[in-house]
Amino acid sequence: MEKLHVLLVDDEIMIREGFKRLFDWAGHGCEVSGEAADGMEALAQIDLLRPDIVIMDINIPIINGLKVIELTRIKHPETAFVIVSGYDSFSYCREALRLQITDYILKPVNYEEFGSCIDRLKISLFQRRTDREPDPQGERPITGLTRYLQEHLSEEISLSVLAEEFHLSAQYISQLFKNEIGVNFLAYLTNIRIERAKKLLISSPLPIAEVSAQAGYGDYRVFSKVFKRAEGVTPSQFRRDFLEGGR
Repeated sequence: MEKLHVLLVDDEIMIREGFKRLFDWAGHGCEVSGEAADGMEALAQIDLLRPDIVIMDINIPIINGLKVIELTRIKHPETAFVIVSGYDSFSYCREALRLQITDYILKPVNYEEFGSCIDRLKISLFQRRTDREPDPQGERPITGLTRYLQEHLSEEISLSVLAEEFHLSAQYISQLFKNEIGVNFLAYLTNIRIERAKKLLISSPLPIAEVSAQAGYGDYRVFSKVFKRAEGVTPSQFRRDFLEGGR
């Protein structure tokens, strides 16, 4: 997979330096291409560098982070944003959801948590690009594999199942996920299952057990544990927070 280009936006130089020095960007298939200290500079750098990902604080000078995102969406709708903020505000979180932010991380940054965020983002960017491929006849093996996963998500899926379905070795498939997407097969599968569950939780009144089944988890207790590990809250709490925020 090609390296993803990252722009760091924060008015505190120590925060930007911390991101550059304390996080293994190369290990996560990324490189920092630029940085900015305020919203105006951020917009200029986004126009110039066309980064895949912008890591940004909300409270930056001249133009705040949420406005930067709103303006960027007009010219560069594919740019992905991760908000890093010192404010644990639900109103900020809700606005971030409206603007389709990939993640909202609180300072001080937990770099292990941030690494998981970047891996989820890589999966999301890959999925978007896959969805734009119009001709299934000419698709790459990895595209066919990920399309199959999306279409059979509620079923039992494993490397051996894919190997039998596509007449490829499990080891080859495993390597494809690592090389093409930058994450291992299980991380990819877990991510798309959790994303399916989140959509069902906020768009349907289905019981948690049914959401679990449709996301590919036969045991809703296992589903709840995996969901909480990924999102920090239980499926029920996730649904409650969303409904209460919409009132």
